[in-house]
Parts: sequence; structure tokens; C-alpha cells
Amino acid sequence: MANLKVTLVKSTIGAVPKHKRTVEALGLKKTGRTVELPDNAATRGMNKQVQHLVKVEEV
Repeated sequence: MANLKVTLVKSTIGAVPKHKRTVEALGLKKTGRTVELPDNAATRGMNKQVQHLVKVEEV
């Protein structure tokens, strides 16, 4: 199974509280940080919810 490389490119300041919690659940805390996550339905759904804040690449 492939992985997804998720990078926080925009700050969560002023974002909807639910989106802030989603970004934190993805393991992202600061702008510019990158994490590798498994490519599954849960991760894709979380990325879809905050797509305006993150950049996603398939690894």
C-alpha cells in the first residue's frame, strides 16, 4: 500500500476549530512540517476536509 506525504502549507490561525483539530490529528503542528501517512479512506477524508491548508503527494 502506498503512503501519502502531507505538508501543512497554510496556518490554522483563523481556521474553523474542527479543521484545526483535523490538522492536529494528522500530526501537523507547524507550517511547513511534513508527515507520511498510510493511504487509506480515513486519511484521504481528513485531507479532503482540510485541502485548503495542506499539500498532498503520493509516495
